[in-house]
Amino acid sequence: MRHLAIDVGSFRFVARLEEAAAPKTCAAFLDLLPFSNQVIHSRWSGEAVWVPLGEFDTGLGFENHTSHPSRGDILLYPGGFSETEILFAYGSSCFASKMGQLAGNHFLTVVEGMDQLYEMGRTVLWKGAQWIRFTDLGER
Repeated sequence: MRHLAIDVGSFRFVARLEEAAAPKTCAAFLDLLPFSNQVIHSRWSGEAVWVPLGEFDTGLGFENHTSHPSRGDILLYPGGFSETEILFAYGSSCFASKMGQLAGNHFLTVVEGMDQLYEMGRTVLWKGAQWIRFTDLGER
């Protein structure tokens, strides 16, 4: 299985690519690596942080999509009703925007660093935007 390292500020996570369930989303995201941006706290999705990507065209449709990510799930919303974005759930979350409930492609699952998720989310909430960086760790 292929894994990515995810650094959010001073926090480090390892996530498994969900290549069997979301092969097109995983392949498209791998083409973007290494990927860096800023992550901010969600406004409508509960305990989650997100990376706004505006009008970025992923060329993707929906696959393995959900509105109810579990703690440690990372979704890519390919755009449509709302702007393109990455959602990283650190606790209880229901994916939504000002347009209403959304569903995003679940393409990454945190497998290392789960004990840091809540602190990471609270840091983004109380200290503001943090840099996020995704890098490929390859097969593990």
